Amino acid sequence: MAITSPENRLWWKERISGPELVWVGVSLIWGLIMFFAMIYWHIEGEQNLSNEAYRITAEQFAEKTEAMVEAYTVREEGDTGIPVVHPPAGSDVYLISRLWEWTPILELEKGQSYRLHLSSLDWQHGFSLQPTNINIQVHPDYELVLTLTPPETGEFSIVCNEYCGVGHHTMVGKIYVVDSK
Repeated sequence: MAITSPENRLWWKERISGPELVWVGVSLIWGLIMFFAMIYWHIEGEQNLSNEAYRITAEQFAEKTEAMVEAYTVREEGDTGIPVVHPPAGSDVYLISRLWEWTPILELEKGQSYRLHLSSLDWQHGFSLQPTNINIQVHPDYELVLTLTPPETGEFSIVCNEYCGVGHHTMVGKIYVVDSK
């Protein structure tokens, strides 16, 4: 409520002044530019990954992941024996997030496409693939599927970027990208 009442109670029927019309016009034009820029960068800038999401239970996702690990394990790594899997190009690969680990370690081929399935077995986690700019929220009871085509060889780190408890800082994983065989 204003300190004093307006002289004309029907303020919406008054003419808009010139400077106000200019700012309304500038705002409208800028809004349209940003709207079309988002569409452009999604298509041409490859900034956002297209993805799919499905409801799934933790048990179902764990079963799918275990089947993939059993079929494609090439070695184990670390003190805890985390499996390293090398699935064939074009296949579905599964990655589990849970307190405070990413499992299994993936070994993918450069230039080949994979359907990466992500899900959490407990809390919400964040999937951040470093040094690329891929950031995705991973929720329990949802399977997020995205197409991933590694452009270069090397070791990529997976970092949880959603605080998930006292061990959050230790929640890191790996994806190795090797030359096609």
